[in-house]
Amino acid sequence: MTDTMRADATNVAATRPTEPKPARPFFSSGPCAKPPGWDAAALPHASLGRSHRSKIGKSRLAYAIELTRKILQVPDTHRIGIVPGSDTGAVEMAMWTLLGARPVTTVAWESFGEGWVTDAAKQLKLDPTVIKAPYGELPDLAAIDQNSDVVFTWNGTTSGVRVPNGDWIKDDREGLLICDATSAVFAQDVPIAKLDVVTFSWQKVLGGEGAHGVIILSPRAVERLETHTPSWPIPKVFRLTAKGKLSEGVFKGETINTPSMLCVEDYIHSLEWAQNLGGLSGLIQRADANAAALDAIVAERDWLDHLATDPASRSNTSVCLKFNGLDEEQAAAIEKKMVSILEAEDAAYDLGSYRDAPAGLRIWCGATVETADIQALGPWLDFAFASAKA
Repeated sequence: MTDTMRADATNVAATRPTEPKPARPFFSSGPCAKPPGWDAAALPHASLGRSHRSKIGKSRLAYAIELTRKILQVPDTHRIGIVPGSDTGAVEMAMWTLLGARPVTTVAWESFGEGWVTDAAKQLKLDPTVIKAPYGELPDLAAIDQNSDVVFTWNGTTSGVRVPNGDWIKDDREGLLICDATSAVFAQDVPIAKLDVVTFSWQKVLGGEGAHGVIILSPRAVERLETHTPSWPIPKVFRLTAKGKLSEGVFKGETINTPSMLCVEDYIHSLEWAQNLGGLSGLIQRADANAAALDAIVAERDWLDHLATDPASRSNTSVCLKFNGLDEEQAAAIEKKMVSILEAEDAAYDLGSYRDAPAGLRIWCGATVETADIQALGPWLDFAFASAKA
């Protein structure tokens, strides 16, 4: 028998909505939606089929770095490099090349932070101090010993919990702050000047393609690279120095391994799109508007709630939601059915929670998503939830 309760009750009507579907039903948390109006045919082709070490190849890579610096407002003192392995590769590069000189603190409140804990403890065997919080909460940042090297995520992509600001960061710290900021940059005010390493992949907030990472190094991080030799072997794709000096070419477009120039052109297209929006402030405004629209949908439904308990640390990109009144097994079954129903209807794609996270929904609200498409989700979420329960 079909449930016929209101949308603000535990059960909702399993009646197919008459309202329009989202025009662009792309809500994946990575790779994320392409910028509005994106067309592969509009991408420049001159660098394709050419060596990345040719004049045009190096110039396009250098231009991508230049635009990244401009839009993210990266200080001139900081180096920006394009590296292999997406954001994961960039974080691993930082950990393998920089850690070991001082005690290490790892901070985790979701899956990717847990991954950095594992690498520090089991791969590099550094016996780190581990500070954790459960999904939906943020650890006590004041408890972090900043005289140790610290590895943490700025935005918990799989929990929807972000660091609200950089007020806790000490200017007189002795350790390095290594920040995985992949679902935060281009959507949040990440204080890059206060951090020592910032990593991201352009397949997140700018809707680029995967497999390429970006690493930003402060002068303090460069000094560590040139004065510290880790006790373990460094794989070639992680090496940032040669004969004890920084490999400056990496930060001028001379990548360590061969990049996809098509992906580079796609990234440049997204950067230019962002520039036309007004840069970082325009991107943040779009993400904030999307998150607010989704919050309004959640507030109207008592079967749905935010996983992040504190609005002050709630993400405006990877918004994670939970089902009220269901245990984990029930929630997992409902999630699976809802994702299938929404995809079959072409109403929303890839809304499932991350595999290690609590069951629920994860809806990307970054700048490449249109607010009108978030607003159109409400009735379709009701329909999918009621159909899944029925």
